[in-house]
Amino acid sequence: MGSSTDPSRIFKGKIGAGHMGVDQVTVQNLDVVKVDPELNMIVIRGAIPGPKGGLVYVKSTIKTAPVKKGEGAGISLNPQKASARVNPQKASARNK
Repeated sequence: MGSSTDPSRIFKGKIGAGHMGVDQVTVQNLDVVKVDPELNMIVIRGAIPGPKGGLVYVKSTIKTAPVKKGEGAGISLNPQKASARVNPQKASARNK
């Protein structure tokens, strides 16, 4: 790497050029502006990864919040939070 004669070699682990672009990418929060069935076209506002004329899958990305079940539902594991305290009456007495 370079035109110098010292060290005249490439050290092990040197990062060089490589192949990129095989990974599948999911982009969220894009707006579907218009659907035209006559032209077989969907107009989307936002950047879509990939080449022009490439294959794109459009699907709903609405995520649902996970529902906690069992005894620990709604109780924080953080000891500094009030919901993690065993006896909240003692905690309110300490704050007076």
